[in-house]
Amino acid sequence: MKSFSEFQRIYLHRDRVDMRKGINGLSALISDMEMGDLMGSNLFIFSGRRKNSIKILYFDKSGFCLWQKRLEKDRFKWPKKIDNEVVELSTEQLGWLLDGLDYTKMKPFESLQYEAFC
Repeated sequence: MKSFSEFQRIYLHRDRVDMRKGINGLSALISDMEMGDLMGSNLFIFSGRRKNSIKILYFDKSGFCLWQKRLEKDRFKWPKKIDNEVVELSTEQLGWLLDGLDYTKMKPFESLQYEAFC
């Protein structure tokens, strides 16, 4: 799989998805929901009812790639208190999600810029 930083946008589908879907089924869902440019440099993340596995779909120059991670004992921390069906993540937030952290509660320090240093 490519590095997350190589993708322009990362979209997470908040609602559960039938995890039996493959590339064609997930591509159709992306198109129907107008989640983003399917053939662009985007990642699309899906999970089922149990939240113990995720699928990530992306297009890689010559075809589609489907990546899956299944947890044996735990569950992914999925956003609950968000009204949108599609949530845009940063590369940092995706890393937190894959590591089992609740990315909605984690926030990095704010970047500061000073005009003059005393």
